[in-house]
Amino acid sequence: MSAYTQILYHLVFATKDRQPVLSDSRRDELFMYSSGVMKNHHCRPVWLNGVKDHVHILFSLHPTVALADLVKDIKVASSIWIKEHKVFPNFFAWQEGYGAFTYSLHEEPELIAYVKAQEEHHRKTTFLEEYRKLLLDAGIKFDERYFP
Repeated sequence: MSAYTQILYHLVFATKDRQPVLSDSRRDELFMYSSGVMKNHHCRPVWLNGVKDHVHILFSLHPTVALADLVKDIKVASSIWIKEHKVFPNFFAWQEGYGAFTYSLHEEPELIAYVKAQEEHHRKTTFLEEYRKLLLDAGIKFDERYFP
């Protein structure tokens, strides 16, 4: 018998020290490259977007892939690609860690709209405010010291 799953993830991670180095002009290239990394792991990228200091990735995780391994591969491969191709000249690294939140397939349209609207969303909300809310909404305990 085969394994049948529907695991929809909303992944969020930031640049090192949340430096605003992901310029608008080349961000789409980063998202295309990251989509390729996910496809190589048999995952289904749904929507990728972000702003200067962090990214959001909505995707379905293949049942043979460990989330931590996929995130590590996305970060390592994209870091190498960014540096080799000088995509973001001031990029140093990705911040350690990430947030990964699961949702049902029925929530996919809302999530796509949310990820698409990142530029607009961050005119009013900082990354830390957004991230804190995502953690609270998911019921994930975290250390308040990291959210001034």
